[in-house]
Amino acid sequence: MQIKAFIVHLERATERRAQVAELIAQLPIPSEIIVAVDSKQLSDQQVAQVYQPRLHKPYYPFRLSRNEVACFLSHRKTWQAIIDQNLDAALVLEDDVALTPDFPAAFAAACKVLGKQSFIRLPFRPEKEHGTLVMECEGAKVIRPCPVGLGTIGQLISKEAAQMLLDITVQFDRPVDTFEQMNWITGLTPLAVIPGGVDEISASLGGSTLKPPRNLRHKLHRELMRPLYRRSVVAYSRKSETGR
Repeated sequence: MQIKAFIVHLERATERRAQVAELIAQLPIPSEIIVAVDSKQLSDQQVAQVYQPRLHKPYYPFRLSRNEVACFLSHRKTWQAIIDQNLDAALVLEDDVALTPDFPAAFAAACKVLGKQSFIRLPFRPEKEHGTLVMECEGAKVIRPCPVGLGTIGQLISKEAAQMLLDITVQFDRPVDTFEQMNWITGLTPLAVIPGGVDEISASLGGSTLKPPRNLRHKLHRELMRPLYRRSVVAYSRKSETGR
């Protein structure tokens, strides 16, 4: 089986280059850097071509920032690379990831359940992941989460799943991790490995490259709308799980 690692890295984030090199040295499979789409180089026309609010229900209550659009496009680049290189699957990591001692067992478990339409998350906050147990191996549990968790720092994605994601995201209306929760739209059955064997270390690498500064009004709006939206996602997830 041909599996490769793709590390999504923003070229101007020079403070993260050492961590990228560390990941390449530690990973047990061939690795390649995927140059992230830079929000500062996106034109208004490019954003308008791909960003279409209110495409899917439940409607996402916030407008995407240019950084979030760029992040989504960066992950689409990884999905396209899986297809272009005719890989069976790719381990997609972001450049603010550190591997933990649990990684070998987590990656081995993910590979064991890898199928043609696999989308397997390696979460860094395992306490937030709950769902049906699929398999347990050497201390790593594979679950089918409901709802699917957030975060895109570590994912094992098969070629067929990558194609399905590409086909449904020619245009998109929400951040990539929020979109990936919507198995009722993607047609995929995401899994998660607990513990995921990864840690998110952006704070030690100069902070997030994604979150823009927001004023008080925007912050209050998000605090009010976020729980309502999440409640809707849970309802849709449970309905999807019941109909499985």
